[in-house]
Amino acid sequence: MEKKPTLMLVDGMALLFRAYYANSYGGYIRRTASGIPTNAIYGFIKYFLDAIRTFAPSHVVCCWDMGSKTFRSDKLPSYKAHRPEPPLDLIPQFSLIKEVVESFGVPNIGFEGFEADDCIGTLAHRFSTEMDVYVLTGDHDMLQLVADRVKVIIMKKGASNYAVYDPEFLLSEKQLTAAQFIDLKGLTGDTSDNYPGVKGIGEKTAVKLLLEFESIEGILANLPALPRGVRAKIEADLEMLHLCRELATIRLDAPIDCVLDDCLWCPDPQVLRNQFEHLEFQSLLKEIAKIASAS
Repeated sequence: MEKKPTLMLVDGMALLFRAYYANSYGGYIRRTASGIPTNAIYGFIKYFLDAIRTFAPSHVVCCWDMGSKTFRSDKLPSYKAHRPEPPLDLIPQFSLIKEVVESFGVPNIGFEGFEADDCIGTLAHRFSTEMDVYVLTGDHDMLQLVADRVKVIIMKKGASNYAVYDPEFLLSEKQLTAAQFIDLKGLTGDTSDNYPGVKGIGEKTAVKLLLEFESIEGILANLPALPRGVRAKIEADLEMLHLCRELATIRLDAPIDCVLDDCLWCPDPQVLRNQFEHLEFQSLLKEIAKIASAS
């Protein structure tokens, strides 16, 4: 029976950072005989193949950030500016992992000035008109992309542990729709991305407001009905509220090229064998036959 066409969009940085920290426990870093660190790449492959086996996509794309300067940092210079430099052992793995992804026959997609989230959002929006789309990530910001034909797979702690969000599950677990997740971030900000939202408005208050008034527009149209303290906080931070919602919104129009036929999941076993041997991943060689049969 022919496999139903489905596209998996992989959040490359989310997988790579998760793999690095999961495979540097106790300070041990896997390296090749020549000293090149490979622990994050090894973990990435394990996560990646597990997701492929679990969700069986027919097409796969991997999306990447292309540097810290984006249209968001142009609008708010402090955006993500507080983030520490990556660990030294991870830095050489940034370019190596893209070679590994290519060895699977999977395109690496990114665009200067945009984040991987925007590339994923753009491709999900573009290709969900013709097939179901899975977004593989650990980033809850991606939940705003959930739609009838777009499922967001959140990687949870432990192997093969996923939360798969469609519109119904998102509403039942989070009380909010995908669109309301954007407004939630506009109200509360995001400490990990370093934008403030409305000062003094926490998640509990924000969710309550969105449940009652549906959107930021609905809240602003009903300011007189709000408790005096909440109203004062919103009125004092109106400009920041709108800016933070803009920062939180994943773009669906990043100027990226991606041809669906180039994304077909059909890895070449010999190319993979050469890559795994080059990186001294002897324990992964046994996976090649499984990969070939699955594709």
